[in-house]
Amino acid sequence: MKASSRLIPPIMFRYQLPSLWRRTLHHLPLKRNLPNALLSTRNLSSSFTYEQLSAPVSEETLSLGRNLIAGDRVALSRAITLIESTNPTHAVQAQHLLEMVLESRKEKAQQAGEDEVTSFRLGIAGPPGAGKSTFTEALGCYLLGKDHRVAVIAVDPSSTRNGGSILGDKTRMNELSKDKRAFVRPSPTSGILGGIAQHTNDVVLLCESAGYDIVIVETVGLGQSEVQVDYTVDMLMLLVPPAGGDELQGVKKGIMEVADIVVVNKADGDLQSAANHAATEYMHALQMMRRKHPDWRPRVKKCSALRNDKIDTVWDTILKFRKTMMANGGLQNKRLQQNQNWMWSQFYEYIKVLVKSGRWLYSVS
Repeated sequence: MKASSRLIPPIMFRYQLPSLWRRTLHHLPLKRNLPNALLSTRNLSSSFTYEQLSAPVSEETLSLGRNLIAGDRVALSRAITLIESTNPTHAVQAQHLLEMVLESRKEKAQQAGEDEVTSFRLGIAGPPGAGKSTFTEALGCYLLGKDHRVAVIAVDPSSTRNGGSILGDKTRMNELSKDKRAFVRPSPTSGILGGIAQHTNDVVLLCESAGYDIVIVETVGLGQSEVQVDYTVDMLMLLVPPAGGDELQGVKKGIMEVADIVVVNKADGDLQSAANHAATEYMHALQMMRRKHPDWRPRVKKCSALRNDKIDTVWDTILKFRKTMMANGGLQNKRLQQNQNWMWSQFYEYIKVLVKSGRWLYSVS
């Protein structure tokens, strides 16, 4: 390798990294600056060629993008499948699709003169069995009655043995998934930790571009230290069941530190007393923690998703959070920070794949 050659990320990074870096790399003279060793088919593996990675946008992708922007649910499903595909040809077309979506969003914002943050992203996290899917359907149906369009990304864990996923969360949302104003999409983690999937940020972007103003990300059953979902959403809700432990569980670091609201679900019947006690314990715990946002004090609410009880109270608190964060610019700043965090997360993940596979290592030796 010549000393004058500059080592910059391979062109494959264009479709692996989030839109912030994709749009930057799109304008770089990659082919001229990349060393020949990095451009060779042998280094990219037998399934990748430079021609594939630099392929122009296809007519099918153009049609898919137009239908997606028009709000077609079928086009949105196909677009998400394209984004999640590991096929190299699909991945390049997915990059073109994301660029189309970003340009469309930018043009609409300029024409309408609106603030860039016109949608709202809500993350719902919690331990297994807390009733996340039931709550998501109850909240989604409530929002449909308020003339919102709701998209739900239900992240399902993948098997550590065979890599498969059941993707069964949608079966718990029968009423919501049947409504044409809603969109429910299960998504496998594919071994990614933190409660979300590898392409969750891109999927959220596609849902917003299809006209869904409320995007709910339902995570897998989380432990105390899995907080990656906070880098994807505007507001993080921690949904917990009654009798989840003593006050010490609330004081522990991790998911409690990043939660903007704690909701005690299943506050009905015989569990009503336990739910009241749990809510009190979480209130005491939150008072002992440093605030995540200076202008927002995390609230504790109770509800029964099964009986649709106090769902409106929870939503009112969510609206108060959104109003507060929009007024002080916190929501806009958080999304900018999320773009950077997601870019580096994808970068580290891809580097790990490269090291494990041994690709291109000898090219930089």
